[in-house]
Amino acid sequence: MTPPDCPQLPQPTAEHQISPEAIREEERFELEIPERGFLAGPRSRLHDLGTIFRVGADFVRAFRTLHFVGPAVTIFGSARTQPGTTYYEMARRMGAEVAKLGFTVMTGGGPGIMEAGNRGAHEAGGRSIGVNIELPFEQHLNPYVDRSVTMRYFFTRKTILIKYSYAFVVLPGGAGTLDEMFETITLIQTGKIRNFPIILMGKDYWQPLMDFVYHMADAGMISPGDPELIFFTDDVADAIAHLQRHAVRQFGLRRQKLPKPSAIFGEKTAVKPAS
Repeated sequence: MTPPDCPQLPQPTAEHQISPEAIREEERFELEIPERGFLAGPRSRLHDLGTIFRVGADFVRAFRTLHFVGPAVTIFGSARTQPGTTYYEMARRMGAEVAKLGFTVMTGGGPGIMEAGNRGAHEAGGRSIGVNIELPFEQHLNPYVDRSVTMRYFFTRKTILIKYSYAFVVLPGGAGTLDEMFETITLIQTGKIRNFPIILMGKDYWQPLMDFVYHMADAGMISPGDPELIFFTDDVADAIAHLQRHAVRQFGLRRQKLPKPSAIFGEKTAVKPAS
């Protein structure tokens, strides 16, 4: 019996042709972003072992850099917000007021809202920390960071931004900001971290999101009290009062001297203590 001929494969049209330049660009991007390979499915055991070591190195580098930062408040928000705009100046004022309470201000270290938070802390004489990320575009360390660490992976960076903080301030941002906010809420919901305050600022921008959060509660998708995890305001004074009630007093925070670094381990103090 003669096997049937293979059917003719459809020929790609000009619209779907891939040029050699596009292939080279994709290869370049793969080289610049090795995490795409990490998240692309099973790989060899050797490749996965190398990833484990790189993830561990990310955490060790961050732990050694930030061990002496003291109690922190993390400010989340867009990298695209321009200086002088409403939300930039709101983040700048929050950074200053948070620093005056004695907290270290921690951000993702980049431009926009992150720069504004670090800038406010820096101008107020407080501690200003950046946890940066390796990216081929958009992200660069802002000039108001007193000390920083650059992470290779987003998930290790997000862990560090949460690990040292007693409160979280969320200003307008995009998908990354939403990811950080809801990751933090999920950790509180599931008891992985304590009930730290989450302050959401930018009422005009975030109102549809808050409406949806209450919709999730009404639909039984989250607990009825979960929306109350979020303190929703545009008033810096109200935000600071909430932070004092639910971070400083609730967790018994007191001004104290930071632990001294050990020269044996090559450790350095984070920055000058807040005045």
